[in-house]
Amino acid sequence: MVLSVIFIYGKKKRDRMKILFVLLFIPLLMIPAFAQENTQTLPTEKGTLDVKLSYDEVIIGELTTLRTDFINPQSQQIQEHIDWSLTVSKDGETIWGPTPLSHTSEGYLKNLKYEFEDEGKYNLEFGIEGILFQPIPLEKVSFIVQVGEASAQPDTQPQDTTPPSNDNGGGCLIATATYGSELAPQVQQLRELRDDTILQTKSGESFMTTFNEFYYSFSPTIADFERENPRFKEGMKLTLTPMITSLSILNHVDIDSEEEMLGYGISLILLNIGMYAGIPVFGILKLYQYRKN
Repeated sequence: MVLSVIFIYGKKKRDRMKILFVLLFIPLLMIPAFAQENTQTLPTEKGTLDVKLSYDEVIIGELTTLRTDFINPQSQQIQEHIDWSLTVSKDGETIWGPTPLSHTSEGYLKNLKYEFEDEGKYNLEFGIEGILFQPIPLEKVSFIVQVGEASAQPDTQPQDTTPPSNDNGGGCLIATATYGSELAPQVQQLRELRDDTILQTKSGESFMTTFNEFYYSFSPTIADFERENPRFKEGMKLTLTPMITSLSILNHVDIDSEEEMLGYGISLILLNIGMYAGIPVFGILKLYQYRKN
């Protein structure tokens, strides 16, 4: 009976810690989460675009999601309005495609799926024929996907490669769009906080990894909307500044254990709740009292 009570208490304590860590990392969603397990960025034949292909572990006979980003090599931002097609070949023989010419207004493909039926080297060739509603001469870029025992990483391509924008893959889409560059001090601060503080704990690393799909489900849309609406972009700056300022506290403290991370995290959560919820509510109440009197 005593052992059962201890087990239940321990399980509840672990569950509470997981919930608290989720709350801790919600404010950090604008920090770039890890890209999918396999990621490679290559230029098209003439260097007009960089194409980034990301996918999780390939399981034979199951659909694999091929997250594809079309990137402007000058700005390193997602390039909107791309006309593309895809051909899949194996052992020099085309086994799927070429697909009909398709258009992505967002500049990325998050629902492109393909079923790899057996082991071996697959060649995925993207064809680009239009940018911003303007046709261009066909440019191709090819990726090799190794299915089977060696599928942990994409094969090295014989052509020159363009490295991802940061070591962990993916870009700070929201923060970069807000501050205009991945080299902006605010973006660098967020990246350093993630790499030098959050990821130094096992729980932090685990939770940051799980945020990948959630982050990329909305961040490209917000970043695109910022680029199209300068007023919204300025509003995002005002929104993010208090949080970034509060998070900078973590850069000036020594966190050597999961308990210390949890303690500082709870403190920052309460601080941000006070800034983003408490102050507006207090202002509304004061305004209501003023009008009532």
